[in-house]
Amino acid sequence: MILTVLIFCLVLGSVVGFLAGLLGIGGGLIIVPALVYLLPLVGVSSDIVMPVALGTSLGAIVITSASAAFAHHRKNNIPWSLARPLMILIAIGALLGAFIADSLSSEVLARFFSVVVVLLAVYMLLSINASKERSLPATYVLPSLSFFTGVIASLMGIAGGAILVPMLSFFGVSVRHSIGIATACGVMVALFGSIGYIITGFHLTNLPEWSFGYIYLPALLGIVMSSIIFAPIGVKYASQLPVKTLKKIFAVFLILVAIKMMFS
Repeated sequence: MILTVLIFCLVLGSVVGFLAGLLGIGGGLIIVPALVYLLPLVGVSSDIVMPVALGTSLGAIVITSASAAFAHHRKNNIPWSLARPLMILIAIGALLGAFIADSLSSEVLARFFSVVVVLLAVYMLLSINASKERSLPATYVLPSLSFFTGVIASLMGIAGGAILVPMLSFFGVSVRHSIGIATACGVMVALFGSIGYIITGFHLTNLPEWSFGYIYLPALLGIVMSSIIFAPIGVKYASQLPVKTLKKIFAVFLILVAIKMMFS
């Protein structure tokens, strides 16, 4: 059964990697729902399936986000003077989010995930053609928002780019820099969120074999191996396909997935 999970996650990772490269989004928004349906095959009980899915998703995102952040740094897409303070607070928020998730039931986490995904997808649909010029807010606003983004992203098992990119763009940061900052912050969300999920799940005895806290290693390995290969392919096709149309389709897909999770 572990081999089945590994093979499935190789396929999952290829889809995640391709969409991440193509659209700049994806990751945990796809990994988490897929793992929620996959993990029971290896004996993960319904009581802990959601935190295991969230922890495993963040573990996979550590590798993919670090690779993407390095690429953005080489292209000077990350204004570090703005990114550094956001990274610190988003890391603290992500660690806190993991401990909050440990205190919530899988049902509550699934409903929270579903509601936020629907909101993000709707915003994605409405903002595709939006272009507004604004200046950066007061000094404390962005750090405060980044802290809460870290909490929410950790509770959802995502890197936070789907929240940070529109937020930074809203405040007048260029799209290129918004994506670069979000990628760097995503490394911190995934790293500190993963640490939190390892700590909170380490004492449990009802986890499947080959688990490290709430992180299920065979799934992590499969996702990482293939996503690293397919992400550059997605980047290649990003300039050749109608990305706005694809984003609309992807947003609708997210809404359908969220609704199914909400009522299942």
